[in-house]
Amino acid sequence: MTIRLAPLQIGELEIDPPVVLSPMAGYTDLPYRLICRRLGAAYCTTEMMLDKQLMLPGKLRRRLIHICREDAPLGGQIIGNEPAGMASAAAELCRVGFDVVDLNFACPARKVLARRRGGHLLKDPDRAGQIVRAVVAAVDRPVTVKLRMGFDTEAGAADNFWRIAEDAFDAGVAALCVHGRTVVQRYSGQADWEFLARVKRRFPDRTILGSGDVVDPPAAVAMLRQTGVDGATFARSAIGNPWVFRQMLDHLAGRPMHTPDLAEQRELIGRHFDRARELYGPIRAARIMRKFGIKYSRLHPSPAKVRAAFVAVRRPADWHGVLDNFYVAG
Repeated sequence: MTIRLAPLQIGELEIDPPVVLSPMAGYTDLPYRLICRRLGAAYCTTEMMLDKQLMLPGKLRRRLIHICREDAPLGGQIIGNEPAGMASAAAELCRVGFDVVDLNFACPARKVLARRRGGHLLKDPDRAGQIVRAVVAAVDRPVTVKLRMGFDTEAGAADNFWRIAEDAFDAGVAALCVHGRTVVQRYSGQADWEFLARVKRRFPDRTILGSGDVVDPPAAVAMLRQTGVDGATFARSAIGNPWVFRQMLDHLAGRPMHTPDLAEQRELIGRHFDRARELYGPIRAARIMRKFGIKYSRLHPSPAKVRAAFVAVRRPADWHGVLDNFYVAG
């Protein structure tokens, strides 16, 4: 039986199906986004980029903002705590061709919180509102905001969330993406989908994306139907399993969800390494791809052995050795 879902609308962008690749630090770089695109990802967002880094010339900036025709539509996620700096970074993203500017008010990493960025802004709704208004005024593209349901469960935390959400929509934000956990929770416990439903009931005519525990295509459909949100995000479930986007298309069409065999896994992992090598160079690519290999190993019939082999990768030859030793059919 086929499943019909309304397309996701972000500004004038129409995204179908309404399931997207969530921004993830260290993972949603250009090589991996292109891999996900190849398998059906209709919309992607970059890993988070520090506003100050985008304004400094050099290799890091060039890598962060490197985009290509195949990687569209694309959101660029920025993080920072100064309205002027975030506005300048947002304008720069628009100048180089990004389709959407995404503001990170959700990251729970300790070093991010210590610098009063990301999820810390859920404790400072005044500053969050100033940033949103400055960015919206500086750009001519849709602006989205990533939030969690609060900084913690203390009194007033939920009030801060609602105030930031209201202020964001009043300022002209095109969509909110809400993760159903607090900042303090990080990724522990079960995501609160009922909270996502409350957000959608509060903003019935606004675009809301849901995040948290979207582990596979059936879970994505369940979130959309149970909460009423307009879009669902694949995050950790997509790391090492870009096939989840093809599986989503299968699930919606009523087909059995595709499971890649070893030959297909080898071809895709090799393609991913080649794209990383083009962007980072062979030595750095081998180091960066090691963490992806660890995630890819979960789909292998001998995941523990393959994981250990990827952990030991240091050079490009090591990487190809893992493929030759473990990804051979028969």
